[in-house]
Amino acid sequence: MPTKSLPGGASDALATGAPSTHEGILRRQSGRESGARTYARALPIVPVRARGLTIEGADGRRYLDCLSGAGTLALGHNHPVVLEAIRRVLDSGAPLNVLDLATPVKDAFVTELFRTLPPGLADRARVRFCGPAGSAAVESACDLVRAATGRTGLIAFTGDGHGRTTGPLEASAGERDGRVAHPPSPQDPRCPFDVAGEGGADLAVGWTESLLHGPRPGGPLPAGVIVEPVQGEGGVIPVSDAWLRRMRQLTADRSVPLIADEIETGVGRTGAFWAVEHSGVTPDVMVLSKAIGGSLPLAVVVYRDDLDAGTPGADADTFPGNQLAMAAGTATLAHVRENHLAQRAADLGTRMLSRLQGLVDDYACVGDVQGRGLMIGVQLVDDDPGPSVTPDSAGRLRPAAPELAAAVQRECLRRGLIVGLGGRHANVVRLLPPLTITDEQAAAVLDRLADAVGAVARHHGVPADAPFAP
Repeated sequence: MPTKSLPGGASDALATGAPSTHEGILRRQSGRESGARTYARALPIVPVRARGLTIEGADGRRYLDCLSGAGTLALGHNHPVVLEAIRRVLDSGAPLNVLDLATPVKDAFVTELFRTLPPGLADRARVRFCGPAGSAAVESACDLVRAATGRTGLIAFTGDGHGRTTGPLEASAGERDGRVAHPPSPQDPRCPFDVAGEGGADLAVGWTESLLHGPRPGGPLPAGVIVEPVQGEGGVIPVSDAWLRRMRQLTADRSVPLIADEIETGVGRTGAFWAVEHSGVTPDVMVLSKAIGGSLPLAVVVYRDDLDAGTPGADADTFPGNQLAMAAGTATLAHVRENHLAQRAADLGTRMLSRLQGLVDDYACVGDVQGRGLMIGVQLVDDDPGPSVTPDSAGRLRPAAPELAAAVQRECLRRGLIVGLGGRHANVVRLLPPLTITDEQAAAVLDRLADAVGAVARHHGVPADAPFAP
């Protein structure tokens, strides 16, 4: 990748290693962009080149990227099959925006997407293109089930993250049953019933079942139930397969559509092509975004054909299917499927989780590690919670320590490793490496992470404005 191809003076920055260019860009960003920005606050870097797992900054430093565009980059940065797919569309002279018209590029994308869908859905699926963000797809899925059922209420689970707009989980104004109920999602690290295991899952099922008929006897059924098979921003917490199967049975018995939010878990991330496949569940609706666009913005809703109650204009959007994103998405879906990268994610993820488990044994501030496939979280807790709290063997009672998680993220960056944060209390360090990560790269990631955790455990954090190590 020659530096002469870089835009906006980035070539000069790399050639000279001038820190002033790097610092100037960050300073201008701080002065001109919204205070709502998030990743830029925790990760003060200026990426100028990237390939696979590696990012190179304007300051000449190299980083291992285990954030992957918040899970968008299934094949890492600038994978050759993705770049070639984009070039073919550009060189063909095809239109880049055709609203919702049929095109050969779209036809190829839908064909490949349907080829990957869970059994029981692929043979009777329809697809709805919407705005290019996952939030838009969640809104579209909610509108879909409301139109199909004639009902308005929804059930979503505590800890699940379905986007950053209010629409997906907002009640319809003025409707007495226009509400979102939030029963607890079962989990072991911090079980809401302080039971965990199968007992906690049973209680969660019972709570959800009681809500399926509203807050009073004879109340209306909800329009749908939406669930993340693995909570991503909620802390990388997989729901149990048995619990998800029971949710499927509860909803099927009552003809309530089950919506699987696979925005972050899809395209092999969890060790199956779609995370619902671990449980054998076939949802009625799947919400897809992030990796399906092959690094470019794309979002769709896939659903069972008998729910197709949409009328023309129901999803009128200016960008309902970016041609470049669909080409990149087709290449990504095919590459993951043909090269068995979901199985690769399952095998490597198991090994990575096993090694990370050693952090729980070595450091009192690591309460737990959890995840599935290459979707991994390390939970940071207070290692000195005081005499009033007695930690149990799993650390479930120890308070969350978001300041320690933020310190680990900073220490990782100093070591050239980019990680994310999540969890209900922002105390989970998240790893979302590309599915193409090698064994050697995975070992380097774990070494740097372990070193960062060790540094934080010894010193309990470092100043946020401390300089990077050379």
